[in-house]
This record gives sequence, C-alpha cells and structure tokens, in this order.
Amino acid sequence: MNWLAVGRRILYGVALVGCAAPTWAQPAKHRVPAVRVAPPPATDPPAVRVKLFQAARLTNQFKDSEALAVYQEVLSTVPNHYLALWQAAVLSARIGGRYSDETRKAAYFDAARQYADRALLLRPEGGESNYAVAVALFSQATLYRAGARLHAFRDLRSHVYLATEKRPDLPEAWQLLGRWQYRVAHYNLLERLYSKLVLGDVPDGGDSREAMDDLEKAHRLAPNNLQFCYDLARMCRYQGRRRRAIEVLREADKIPPITSDDLVVSRLCRKMLPPLLRAAARHQKRQDSQPEPVTANAPNQPADTAGKKTK
Repeated sequence: MNWLAVGRRILYGVALVGCAAPTWAQPAKHRVPAVRVAPPPATDPPAVRVKLFQAARLTNQFKDSEALAVYQEVLSTVPNHYLALWQAAVLSARIGGRYSDETRKAAYFDAARQYADRALLLRPEGGESNYAVAVALFSQATLYRAGARLHAFRDLRSHVYLATEKRPDLPEAWQLLGRWQYRVAHYNLLERLYSKLVLGDVPDGGDSREAMDDLEKAHRLAPNNLQFCYDLARMCRYQGRRRRAIEVLREADKIPPITSDDLVVSRLCRKMLPPLLRAAARHQKRQDSQPEPVTANAPNQPADTAGKKTK
C-alpha cells in the first residue's frame, strides 16, 4: 500500500472539510473596542501635533470615521508616523466591523492590516503595533473559511501575547487575548486535525481558565466598557460560573450606553440576565426543598434520665 498517497488523501479530505465547515458560532459580532488616545509626543511638528490632538479628541468622542480621516491626513504628510499608523489600523478594523456587507468589511479590514504592518515595521516589539496587527488578523479571520481562519489564528498568537507583555495597561489587548485563548481552547476535532497536519500543531495558549482571567483583567482596567462586561459574562455562563455572570451583568446594567454599539451590547446584556436569574432561582429552590441531613448523637452523650426513679 502506498502510505504516502493515503496520507495525501487524508490531508486533502481534512482541507475540504475545513473549507466547507461553517463559520464559528458567535452570539454577537466581534467589535473592536475603542482605545483611549493619549496626547501626541512633543517631537512632532506643530501642524502635525494639531492634527493628532484633533484625531485624539474625535476618537475619545467615538467619532471614528472623522478620526480616521484626520490620521490619514497625518500619514499623507508623515507616512511613517507610528501613532497615526496603529490608530488608523484599529479604527479601520472597528469601522469595518459595523458593516454587514462583506465587501466593505474586507476593504476596511485589509486597510487595517496594511496600516498595522507598517506600524510593525517601525516598531517590531511595540505593544501598540502588535495589538494593531492582532486586531487586524482577528477581524480578517471573521471573513475567512475554516482553513484560512486557522492560519490567521496561528499567526495572531505571537502578536497578541507581545501586546499584553509590552502594554499590560491596555485593556483591549487583554480582551483580545482572552477571546483568542478561549477560541483556541475550543477547537473542534477537525480544526485540531487540520492544525496538526497543515500548520504543525494547535497553537499553544488555548485555555479557558486563562481566558477568563484575562477578560477579568480587561474588565478591571476598564470597568465601564460594556463590551468587556458582555464578553466576560458570556464566558462565565459557558463555563458554569452563573453567579459571576449575574454579577457582571448587573454591573453592566448600571453603565449608560454612549454609542450605538454600546446600546446594542447593553441590550444583549439585559437579554442574557433573566434566564440566568431564573436558573439561579430554580437551583436555590431545589436546595431549599432538600431535607436537612439528620445528625447522629455525639458519642458518649449521656442518656436522658428524666422521669427515672432513683434507688
């Protein structure tokens, strides 16, 4: 028997099944969270600094399209401006994620990848540039078939870990790491087989417990971010941590939505809470209905002598 030919047939079959596999089930769209922008460095020319301040103000006001246009103006005069490049990448990914048309999504996601790659060339070890590349890869993966998605998730690993290492203060990086870890931890059999045969192996780092820890870090760094609350509560629900999920969702209910994206996520949080409360009530009711265990008398306990006649 020609084992080489058999191996090739198996590999080809796995690739076909992987390409035909449905997209990953995601209860909600992946949304790139907004990144608060710090003031630009003092080394920039005055005209560039004015533009960067304007872009930062627009970003912090959640006016993403206007902010992206200003960063593009900066890049037209200073093509290798690091801050403008990685911010343009993140904004492009976030704007693209709002479209339902895949052609528009792909255009924005491809632009995000180009900006991110340029930033990475300037600072290969930069936390921001690696975060931008990870965001672009994650966004592009939502449009890929199974095999290409697994390639993207393999390539994403080093960037998202480096982002959290270099910028541990960036909650968006921890959120993305947690999502990546959870997804890799839940590869199905075909995804694992394809990863081992084609990509060398399943990426290291996929772990549900670590994913929850990283989402908790993101939530602690940005407790008023509704997307972080939703991601954390959803993961807690999947892992059977109902009490923690309820706590997070109650926190989310107190956060006023600012943008239209926030409004959508807030509604998702409110929709998730009632079933969890009903499940918690049923669990408590079952506990209350159980009879209390009968405790045996302690050893050497003296017997009741009441009513006995004394000699």
